[in-house]
Amino acid sequence: MNEMVALSEAEIEARLKSHTEWVLQDNKLYRRVIFADFVQAFGFMTQVALVAEKINHHPEWSNVYRTVEMYLTTHDAGGISQLDFELLEEIEQLIGTQ
Repeated sequence: MNEMVALSEAEIEARLKSHTEWVLQDNKLYRRVIFADFVQAFGFMTQVALVAEKINHHPEWSNVYRTVEMYLTTHDAGGISQLDFELLEEIEQLIGTQ
């Protein structure tokens, strides 16, 4: 499957059933995570940054104190693609280790 092709809304909704912490918001995958403190939140962002750079796919995100908000979309595809779900999976693994 071409990773730069936008998935249909039905495909996205089906995949999100196994990732209930993520929602579709503004045609992007969205999740907010609250950590124990700023250092843990920033450490998590650093880990995600390394993974994102490795797969050459980067989140839109923000951090305020211990809260990290993430949006995943593939601008080149004009929507959500397989790459977004690959990054989502990596993020979920990192969250599980926090």
